[in-house]
Amino acid sequence: MPISRRVFLGLAALAAGCSGAGDGRPELRLATGLAGGPYGQLGDRLAEELRRGGLGVRVQRTAASVQNLTMMAGGRADVGFALADSADDAVRVRHQPVSALARMYLNYVHLVVLKDAEITAVGQLAGRAVSIGVQGSGTAVTATRVLAAAELARPPEVVRLELDESVKALHDGEIEAFFWSGGVPTPALAALGDIRLVPLESLVPVLRRGFGPVYEPASVPAGAYGAPRPVPTLGTPSYLMCRTSLSADLAYTITETLFSARDRLQAPSAPGGRLDKRYAIGTGVVPLHPGAARYYRSVYG
Repeated sequence: MPISRRVFLGLAALAAGCSGAGDGRPELRLATGLAGGPYGQLGDRLAEELRRGGLGVRVQRTAASVQNLTMMAGGRADVGFALADSADDAVRVRHQPVSALARMYLNYVHLVVLKDAEITAVGQLAGRAVSIGVQGSGTAVTATRVLAAAELARPPEVVRLELDESVKALHDGEIEAFFWSGGVPTPALAALGDIRLVPLESLVPVLRRGFGPVYEPASVPAGAYGAPRPVPTLGTPSYLMCRTSLSADLAYTITETLFSARDRLQAPSAPGGRLDKRYAIGTGVVPLHPGAARYYRSVYG
C-alpha cells in the first residue's frame, strides 16, 4: 500500500530517532505489555493497523505502564500504553517528556479473592499475603496507593506477580488476594468460577483528594465473574502515550489510525471501552501531543 505524504514525512523524522528494521527502514517502537495481557493484545492489533498504512512497527513487550513511560522518556520507545495515574505522575511529579495521543478506555481495579474467602473489605487485608502486580506495572502503582489509602491496622505481606501467576498463587493458598487493573470482563478471570471481587468504592474520595481525578467511581456490572449484583470499585483510564519529541505528522497518523480502525482494535468492551473522540481528549494534566491535537481539531474544527 502506498504511504501518504504525512506518513512519509513522519518516517523521515522517525529515522533520526529510532532503530531501523533489517532492511534499513525506520521502525516505530511500540511499548505494550505482557504477552496475552490487554496492552499486549491491543498493541499487537494497533501495530498491524499501522503496518497496513505503511509504517514499520516493532512491538516491545514490557511490564506495562511505568516501564513504558520510562522507555519513552529515555528515547527507547516512541509510543506506548499507560494507566492514567502512572502517566499523571510521570508528567506532574517526574517531569518526563511524554505526551498523550488519546484516552483509550476505562480500567477497573479488581481486588480478587476466592469466592468463599472471609475477606469482604479492603481493611481485612492487614497482615495477609497480597499480590499487587509486577514491578513496573500500572497495577502495582494503583494497588500501592489503594493499600496506603486503606490505612490498614498492619501492613500486608506484599508480593509482585503477573496476572496468571497471581491466579495460580491464589488457588495454591500462597496469597489471599491480588490486585488487577483491566477491562471487564478480563478473560483470564472470566474463565474462573470461584472468585469474587472486593468493593473499593469507599477509597475513591480518599484517592481523589490525594491524586486528583485520575481516579473515578466505577461499577463492575452484575454477572461479571458470576456476581449477582454490581460491584462498586475504582476506575482509572488507559492512555496511549508517546515521547514528546515524536514528529507531529506521525502523532497525527497514529491518532487517525486509532479511530479509522476502532472496530478492529477491539478495546475492552466494558463501559468506557469503545474509543470515542470526545472521551479521548480528556487526559487531565497530561498534555496532548500537538500532532494528536491537530487530528482532533480536524474532526471538530
